[in-house]
Amino acid sequence: MDWLTVHRGTAPLIVAFPHGGTDLAGCPFGSDWLARRDTDWWIDEVYGFARDLGATLVATAISRSVIDANRDPSGASLYPGMATTGLCPETTFDGEALIPAPLDAAEIARRRETWHAPYHAGLRAEMERLRSIHEQVVLYDAHSIRSRVPRLFDGELPLFNIGTNDGRSCAPELERAVAAVCAESGESHVVNGRFKGGWTTRHHGAPEAGIHAIQMELAMRGYLAEPLEPTPENWPPRPDPARLAHLQPILTRVLRACLAFAGE
Repeated sequence: MDWLTVHRGTAPLIVAFPHGGTDLAGCPFGSDWLARRDTDWWIDEVYGFARDLGATLVATAISRSVIDANRDPSGASLYPGMATTGLCPETTFDGEALIPAPLDAAEIARRRETWHAPYHAGLRAEMERLRSIHEQVVLYDAHSIRSRVPRLFDGELPLFNIGTNDGRSCAPELERAVAAVCAESGESHVVNGRFKGGWTTRHHGAPEAGIHAIQMELAMRGYLAEPLEPTPENWPPRPDPARLAHLQPILTRVLRACLAFAGE
């Protein structure tokens, strides 16, 4: 599976990237640019330092517009009553149409079996491998999003958005440790605000079994200069070195807090 990348570490930490891919896999879209616009741009570069911490990294190259690896495979909404995008999205975050007509059940099933199920099987295999070595393992689901998306949330998103499915996907000690690092940074943060964790966090988090899942949704302004309105000419901008120089030490402390919790 050349679309699935797994870097195996030995520390009790997995960093997952379900939304960093841009491969449209030959699927038809009205606009390839729109189909890629909501990517978690450069997220693997932002967390590139995680390898040096001994973390395992799991990433899919498939675009979230083909199939969203962080959605319930049944198609059920993770945020009932709120604007969101689905398993095989029909619209962008801003509500623009991605495809001319809804996909039929057979095509959704094909995408689910081709990419969604193997991605999570890969995550599960790495969790089991590390759990055989360590008593506690942290699954850190790494995301980013534009700071302002009016259809999804009001105003400007906090820089650090921590999700633990309202405390069910990990031990409270881990949630507090990660939140403390974000608070000490002086940057804005929230716990279980607009983003409480997606399918990865909710499905795999099993604190009673030693698997502690936590999601971090970064506002992209933390590492790049966001234009007022993304266009094909200005989006996506490359990461800004000065912003990265400020953000990455904070994220390093976040991941070190995960490792300290797990007993590394």
